[in-house]
Amino acid sequence: MTALTPLVDDPGLSAFGSDPVWIVIVKAVLIFVFLVLLTLFNIWWERRVVARMQHRIGPNRNGPFGLLQSLADGVKLALKEDIVPKAADKLIFVVAPVLSVVPAFLAFAVIPFGPEVNLFGVQTPLQLTDMPVAVLFVLAIASIEIYGIVLAGWSSGSTYSLLGGLRSSAQMISYEVAMGLALVAVFLYAGSMSTSEIVDAQQGGWFCFLLLPSFLIYVIAMVGETNRAPFDLPEAEGELVGGFHTEYSSLKFALFFLAEYINMGTVSALATTLFLGGWRAPWPIGYWDGANDGYFPVLWFFLKVMFFIFLFIWLRGTLPRLRYDQFMHFGWKRLIPIALAWTLLVAAIRAIDRTYGFDRNWLIGVAIVLAIALVVTFLIPEKTPEPEPEPEDFDPFAGGYPVPPALEGFGTRGPGGPRAAGGSTPDSLTTARRDKEQ
Repeated sequence: MTALTPLVDDPGLSAFGSDPVWIVIVKAVLIFVFLVLLTLFNIWWERRVVARMQHRIGPNRNGPFGLLQSLADGVKLALKEDIVPKAADKLIFVVAPVLSVVPAFLAFAVIPFGPEVNLFGVQTPLQLTDMPVAVLFVLAIASIEIYGIVLAGWSSGSTYSLLGGLRSSAQMISYEVAMGLALVAVFLYAGSMSTSEIVDAQQGGWFCFLLLPSFLIYVIAMVGETNRAPFDLPEAEGELVGGFHTEYSSLKFALFFLAEYINMGTVSALATTLFLGGWRAPWPIGYWDGANDGYFPVLWFFLKVMFFIFLFIWLRGTLPRLRYDQFMHFGWKRLIPIALAWTLLVAAIRAIDRTYGFDRNWLIGVAIVLAIALVVTFLIPEKTPEPEPEPEDFDPFAGGYPVPPALEGFGTRGPGGPRAAGGSTPDSLTTARRDKEQ
């Protein structure tokens, strides 16, 4: 019971836990509908944006501007034949897609969409719930989703699917470490891990400017966390056919598809909450007195989330897929050391600030320098091994008569040579072959 006491003692969390049950159900249903509609819109928007980048038209037949194309694709997937391979573990094969999509919905339970509003006559915040460790809850839920991918690859009974699942587990270990380190600086400056309190802590300025290296590290890590291009190695069709979902079809494949796009929305909403001020209006709209009241903040929140979704689409249409060794090299040798050094620096500056006082302008300057260093790491080429010297050209007429080049190691069995070791010489091999033919 002691873990629940901060909800009562903390004035920032006092608005949660007192809603009627029917209001909680209404909020949960609204979040579910929002995520489903957001997924349908994101699929259509991705196809239209990538088509624009490639000088194509994109979907424009079903519905106005082709907006119903995603719904038509969903119905098509539902009507396809559901196939279960003979070599698959049928129970895990069926549970894996569910294990991927359910955590994607649960993560939005602690995301704040807006301030307190009047919802059907009840004064309630536009957030399902909040807790003192809300951000850790989101990270834990996001980790569970990766297990669905790993189990899908293992249970399919296919080599390609298994390799895709193993790659996914490697990505989880590599890039969640960097993502967690990027969020530590936010916790230090906000003084809380509650999502609503982190939004309130950014009234004086967004953390994406004050903690610029943390923001860049999080953006890179969230692309790797969602298995999106250029980090879509678990489903690299050029190497693994379809990756972890090669053997899936019909609604099971649709669930993986749904989980991927909802997870894009989850990491985008978390980035909006932690670094872009959450639902608060951007500059200069924030100077308007009513910008952060009522239901207007939902619009600002949605626009910020769509900015990150566009970033996902832009990367997919621009960058090629990385090699697996490049991906792991960048995560462990570049991203994690920079994130760790930045976290230690922020902690030291925060301790000095509380003890002796510290000018934050220095912190902003250091943040800009480290952000530039992080970008420069992309441009530094990897060390390539020195090429071996080419063998000298053999001149068969150097001694005045033609001599064939020596066959290194031919017929040898030891340092004593072929005759000393009782091995076969070219002459004995030729004689044995001639006797066999006769």
